[in-house]
Amino acid sequence: MGLSLLEADGLVDSGSSLRERMRVVERRDWWLWLFAVLITLILTGGIVSLGFSVIHVHHQELSSTPLNDTILGLVGLVFLFDIYTVYQHFQIQAVRKQLIEREELFRLITENAADMIAVVDVKGQRLYNSPSYEKILGYTPQELGGTTAGEEIHPEDREKVQRAAAAARLSGKGTSLEYRMRHKNGTWRTLESRASTIVKSGKVEKLVIVNRDVTERKHLEEQFRQSQKMEAVGRLSGGVAHDFNNLLGVIIGYGEIVRDGTAAESPLRTCVEEMLKAGHRAATLTRQLLAFSRQQVLDPKVLELNVVVKDMEKMLLRLIGEDVQLKTSLDPALVRLKADQGQIEQVIMNLAVNARDAMPSGGELRIETSNFHMDQAFVRRYPYPVLVGDYVLLSVTDNGVGMDATTRARVFEPFFTTKEKGKGTGLGLSTVYGVVKQSGGYIDVVSEPGTGASFKIYLPKVEIAADPQKQSTDIPLSLHGTETVLLVEDETSLRELSRHLLELCGYSVLEAENGEEALKKSQGHRGVIHLLLTDVVMPGMSGRILADQLARHRPETRVVYMSGYTGQTVGEHGVLAEGSFFLPKPFTRDALARKVREALDVSIVPAAIV
Repeated sequence: MGLSLLEADGLVDSGSSLRERMRVVERRDWWLWLFAVLITLILTGGIVSLGFSVIHVHHQELSSTPLNDTILGLVGLVFLFDIYTVYQHFQIQAVRKQLIEREELFRLITENAADMIAVVDVKGQRLYNSPSYEKILGYTPQELGGTTAGEEIHPEDREKVQRAAAAARLSGKGTSLEYRMRHKNGTWRTLESRASTIVKSGKVEKLVIVNRDVTERKHLEEQFRQSQKMEAVGRLSGGVAHDFNNLLGVIIGYGEIVRDGTAAESPLRTCVEEMLKAGHRAATLTRQLLAFSRQQVLDPKVLELNVVVKDMEKMLLRLIGEDVQLKTSLDPALVRLKADQGQIEQVIMNLAVNARDAMPSGGELRIETSNFHMDQAFVRRYPYPVLVGDYVLLSVTDNGVGMDATTRARVFEPFFTTKEKGKGTGLGLSTVYGVVKQSGGYIDVVSEPGTGASFKIYLPKVEIAADPQKQSTDIPLSLHGTETVLLVEDETSLRELSRHLLELCGYSVLEAENGEEALKKSQGHRGVIHLLLTDVVMPGMSGRILADQLARHRPETRVVYMSGYTGQTVGEHGVLAEGSFFLPKPFTRDALARKVREALDVSIVPAAIV
């Protein structure tokens, strides 16, 4: 009977709920008491019957067979009762053991779950909090026990949570949402929450809430979105700067021609000078945009960063002013890196200027170099791929006003600035970002309001020896010449200007709109072509391919590349060969003449044409 009852109540099913198991235990206890009372009544009736028999019969009749049978029957009933009681006891103990095991399993799950589990009533009063609350938020179960579920929620999110709880009570269905909850140390953590309802008699009685801490994930997602936004803005700005450089080249070039043809005493001379100044300022802005978008031409060399910093100290002291103290800490065992020295110098200057502006009442600017190894644990902090390995760490730190989280998130955006109108373009730090990324490095900023800021730049280590310092080229005695120049430029107005400037310097000019036309002009020209002056990026054939094909038939021809945008670098794996002559757009008349003369007068043929 006990076994059938066990099966009927479903205890053999390991998935039975705790409440059902408790009901079975309670039911079994009642059955046990019922049978105990029944058997007790039977035994009592038997004893009473035996008593009456003893009173009405003689002594010799007491030892008769019926009396013995009666006594044996009573003993048998007692024995059966004892067996049944023991059996039921073992059954109840087995059920209780299962309940204890289930309770232990529940305890292990709740105590070791990474998520926070809470049970609250319809009024929001906490009924249960898993131990993970203490691990994640710092609150012990005792500290949470006397509070409501909304007390630690961020005030801005409290109404949203209350609406979700009310909707769950009305509909009987739980909802998912994100909100912020205060850590015991006062900081705010972002939680991803899922609520489930416990319904009894058609009404919601309790809510089971599972919270997951997604603060770090949200932070990484925001960094990734920021990185994507920076990439999109960079591509846009690079394309705009490319076209803008061509226009500026035309404006500056013809402006110089007009200035030289205007008498010094003419009132128009001042107007032309101001126009040229504006053009040069615009050219500076486009160079910064190209640096940010990583689309300017770099000429990387193997550098000793300590030497670069030491050579810049005097200039930096003049730049930051007397009220800012400059301190350097340079690692004597610093490894080498490969980067464009001019761009690295620009990075240091931009960071120094930014630090000076953050210390209006004076302060300390500290520049440090050291070796740094990025391991797997370190690179996991980045939401984008970062290469494990050895790096040179350049740290530029100030003790100025610092930045809040909102400013830090936008600090590398182009045109974002916290300075007054007219005091900054917002391109200084975006230029730093672009140069570092194009050099294969990474940059971090650590700052809090009132504690200053520290910019940490990681540049890849190289094993090869440092390149010798570039010797200054002797200034040509004359910027004029009589050689033949093959000019290749797809922008018509800039090509016409360049031809005009070269002819003013005495050169014979063959002009072409693209690479195919340039090769045809070369084949049709019987004389020597001393120099190829070509744009890098053109429809169809690029300037580099054109130079390589021309060199097969005219190995004596020197090459000067000009461009305002390539997206590549000079040297290995770059669009331009090591040692190539490069003229950045927009260029002035003097810059064009000097670069052409430098290429023609050099005694060694550049690598671009061999």
